Amino acid sequence: QVQLVESGGHLVQAGGSLRLSCAASGLSIGSYDMGWFRQARGKEREFVAAIKWNGGDTLYPDSVKSRFTISRDNAKNTVYLQMDSLKPEDTAVYYCAARMRATLLGTRKYDYNYWGQGTQVTVSS
Repeated sequence: QVQLVESGGHLVQAGGSLRLSCAASGLSIGSYDMGWFRQARGKEREFVAAIKWNGGDTLYPDSVKSRFTISRDNAKNTVYLQMDSLKPEDTAVYYCAARMRATLLGTRKYDYNYWGQGTQVTVSS
């Protein structure tokens, strides 16, 4: 059974940092491109970051570019999201997702095959 388990979500003040982790079981992430999405209350789930199976390429939307960094450790079967200079608008549930290797990194939720349950990030002003 495939499981993606996110952790690291917390309440933090604006300008602060958090590091989210996503631990996978039941699959080897080395065969998957990985992504992070977030969903704020009352809003659609939106793309935050993606990384190729070998870490060779990453992708971010403008809203988080230069503040967020996605990374992976295939040996630990874990993906990370380092979030710096956090803003109140970053408040959301953050989800980890896995997608079979593809030519291009996926930015749509429909691109991904497996999802975690999410971890809450709250940024206070």
